[in-house]
Amino acid sequence: MKRFLTTVLTVILTIVLAAGAAAGFILYRKYKPSKEQVDQSEWYQASGNEVAVFLNSEREESVKGRYIDGQVYLPVNWVDEAVNERFYWDEENSQLIYTLPDQIVYANEETMGSSGKPLLVQQDGTVWLLSSLVSTYTNVRIEAFDTDGVHRVFVDTTWEPQQLAKVKKNTALRIRGGVKSALITEVLSGTEVTVLEQLENWSRVRTEDGQVGYLPNRRLKETEARTLVSTFQEPEYTSISMDEPVVLVWHQVTNLSANQAMQTLISATKGVNVIAPTWFMLTDNNGNYESLADKNYVDQAHALGMQVWAVLDNFNKGDNVQSEVLFASTAARKKLIASLMKDARTYGFDGINLDVEGIKASAGPHYVQFIRELSVDCRKAGLVLSIDSYVPSSYSAFYNWAEQGRVADYVVMMGYDEHFAGGEAGSVASIGYERQGITNLLKQVPKEKLISAIPFYTRIWKEDALGTSSQSVGISSAKEWVETNQVELYWQDDLGQYYGELEKDGVNYEIWMEEERSLELKMQLIRDNGLAGVACWRLGLEPADVWDIVKLP
Repeated sequence: MKRFLTTVLTVILTIVLAAGAAAGFILYRKYKPSKEQVDQSEWYQASGNEVAVFLNSEREESVKGRYIDGQVYLPVNWVDEAVNERFYWDEENSQLIYTLPDQIVYANEETMGSSGKPLLVQQDGTVWLLSSLVSTYTNVRIEAFDTDGVHRVFVDTTWEPQQLAKVKKNTALRIRGGVKSALITEVLSGTEVTVLEQLENWSRVRTEDGQVGYLPNRRLKETEARTLVSTFQEPEYTSISMDEPVVLVWHQVTNLSANQAMQTLISATKGVNVIAPTWFMLTDNNGNYESLADKNYVDQAHALGMQVWAVLDNFNKGDNVQSEVLFASTAARKKLIASLMKDARTYGFDGINLDVEGIKASAGPHYVQFIRELSVDCRKAGLVLSIDSYVPSSYSAFYNWAEQGRVADYVVMMGYDEHFAGGEAGSVASIGYERQGITNLLKQVPKEKLISAIPFYTRIWKEDALGTSSQSVGISSAKEWVETNQVELYWQDDLGQYYGELEKDGVNYEIWMEEERSLELKMQLIRDNGLAGVACWRLGLEPADVWDIVKLP
């Protein structure tokens, strides 16, 4: 019996030991650290003269730099989109243009940097910028590495404190958290790493030699914060600011004789300190414009205590103007700016008001470059530069309101045409439309530079068998139409306007009125937001008592 029990116990023990060994082997295989070495060129997706690009320690999947003659170069399109939008490539003349507050810098493939290397190179249909050129004009840190035969460049645009930690002992840097992931390299004991993200058991780190991967937390000492200090000097875009809130009115001038009506029209106003006559109308893609400027007009306005901001537009004579062609031409931009400066000296006006509307998205970067270049000459000449802009929307974001707000003196939000000719019937400028526009623009433009424009007109909408159409009429004419047709008006709180409708001879008419009450709501928005002023379109459409409403402290 004892022998039987001994045999049974031996068998059981053997089975237990075997099971334990098997379990141990399974556990060993499960937790045994992988020794697989990653192919770094595959991991960083860069080989040969390609350079992996990291923006704030995150690899840019679709972007590669170039390693040319011992230097790292970055694609200009990526630099413009991700790092510094002021590197403007002039395709026509194969030159780089960079606009500073007081000068414009030009460079081509023959322009050398301090290293003796070209500032830019054109290869394979791409323009490449020397990385040190980018850092010269941008508040960034750029570090390049080429260890293990793979080129990498780190571009950091943030200056928040870094979390640093030293490695306790030699440790494998892995592509992901977990001992089974492949090795990138070995990090030696005492090495300091930047902790980019700390997880429960692993940390994503960046090493001193430009490797990014994961280390186990147990192999890291306590983190310490390091404050980063930038020595970059941001360019100062000085601006002209009036000593009082701007009260601007546009004066629509369609011919030279229309200038003579200014004094009569302005006599019915109160508090206006800027008048903006529509004098300059672009006529072609070469930078030419038709002028209706009048020196006597400027002298009279000055005598009445008003500044004159001459308007340049692209639509009154613009049948042959293609903005994407005009503003893309450096020669045309230079000619246009030189002509405006000459006219400013000749006629003595105080500022330029740009009213460039309806351009294509492809024209956006070129138009913004024109604004930058024009701002340099305006700054030197002491001319106020104001830009008329739409209420912000996704489809017009290429107007780049933030850059306008940096380089121009004033940005004028055209707070009207919410509903426009050819569209659906509705308000020209509801209070919600105005409020949302101001809110969105203030995210990009300082309130000290933002002027809100209000309409002195509305639309009478007509719906018949032919469809929907409208007629634009001034406030005075709209009031006459309402009275003549005995239209009953109803106040709409959500729109901040009176609404009326009329059915006559089988035709349905609708009107959303602009008048004193609706304008007072818009003026209160301007006051509540502390904006730089108000602009009014246009002189002559308003009854005189409107000016008791349109005033700022």
